[in-house]
Amino acid sequence: MFARKTWSNWSGGVTCRPGQFVVPSTVDALSDLVRETATANGKLRVVGAGHSFTPVVATEHTLVSLARISGIAEIDREAGAATVLAGTTIRDLGGLLGKHGLALENQGDIDSQAIAGAVSTGTHGTGIAFGSISTQVRALTLVLATGELLSCSPTQEPEIFKAAQVSLGSLGVLARVRLQCVPSYVLRDVRKNVDLNQCLADFEDSCRRHRHFEFWWFPYSDRAATKALDIVASPRPRSAVKRVLADKMLETGLFWAASEAVRLFPGLSRPVARFASRAISEADYADHSHRVFPSPRDVRFNEMEYAVPVERGPDCLRELKAYIERDRVRVHFPIEYRVVAGDDIWLSPFYRRDSAVISVHMYAGMPYADYFAGCEAIFRNHRGRPHWGKIHNLTAHELQDMYPEWHRFHAVRRRLDPRGVFMNDHLAKIFGA
Repeated sequence: MFARKTWSNWSGGVTCRPGQFVVPSTVDALSDLVRETATANGKLRVVGAGHSFTPVVATEHTLVSLARISGIAEIDREAGAATVLAGTTIRDLGGLLGKHGLALENQGDIDSQAIAGAVSTGTHGTGIAFGSISTQVRALTLVLATGELLSCSPTQEPEIFKAAQVSLGSLGVLARVRLQCVPSYVLRDVRKNVDLNQCLADFEDSCRRHRHFEFWWFPYSDRAATKALDIVASPRPRSAVKRVLADKMLETGLFWAASEAVRLFPGLSRPVARFASRAISEADYADHSHRVFPSPRDVRFNEMEYAVPVERGPDCLRELKAYIERDRVRVHFPIEYRVVAGDDIWLSPFYRRDSAVISVHMYAGMPYADYFAGCEAIFRNHRGRPHWGKIHNLTAHELQDMYPEWHRFHAVRRRLDPRGVFMNDHLAKIFGA
């Protein structure tokens, strides 16, 4: 337990001063903490890597880190599954699974998140055949408000399981996650810079031809930076020199310096965005999947992301482009465009529909409210649903109409946590609790 200090998320956009910050070392200690908090009529939130851009974990009460509750608890070789302790980061998980000849079938381009946070917010990668990381979950163990452990799966407490697959930590504290894995594999990463209009015209075909496909568009340019991933037989990794040059010197060092210049002189946003669209490096290499999926994210930013029906994605992006250029928005960070398969998870942004997922970013320290509000209006016009860990301005009034199982989810939530031990101001706003 630590003295009262200010906590901030990765971008620095969310801060809070919890009454106490606790880092339990075991699931039993976590259970005792939750029980004691509830008995004292307290409240508790859990933090992983702090990579959510919303105040989803912010609290003035008890803030709990699961950093010491990490590692693989069990490998089921026959089923090809792994039971993972909830504080394990995706970065660490890749190497741990690899020792057993296993891998995640898909993951996002940031791997610093704890598995508990990634599951709870529906974190995802790209690929029209692949859902979010929550779709890889086969069972969950929750620490309830009573301190008791509850295990759930499609056959054991199936309603709780369906609610817990994406729950924002509102049902209890995730302690263990059973993940369906696949045999280890190698991915070839091919990055090209292409014409934006051609990229959009070919996008559906590109998604069919490649296991994973996505692109970034820099404002005020006509170029798209594409990333295609496909399974190959053997690794052909980049040299250390190329990796440092591309990841550290160009995409981190140079882009950070340019971003600082834009922060100080916002009028530079247009020329910097155009320069960045030409400077981004192309690549062609192959390595083990957990080393290929993530991209360096050392230049900090704030982010909004919406999932729109996949067929509306191209028009949505064109409207965003037109808005930025018409209003001369001072932004130089790229817009990211991915696809995610639909699922049947009650609070998943991809519930019952394949989705185009579009992310907009603003350099940390620069004002983003007006830009994001303009983007959000376009997203909503295309029936978008927001990512739970990224900035949006919706409340329960708007959100409940987006999710057919909204009331079913909250019936489970109220049953498991009737006194709101796991609630905070942000959850009260978006859940209407």
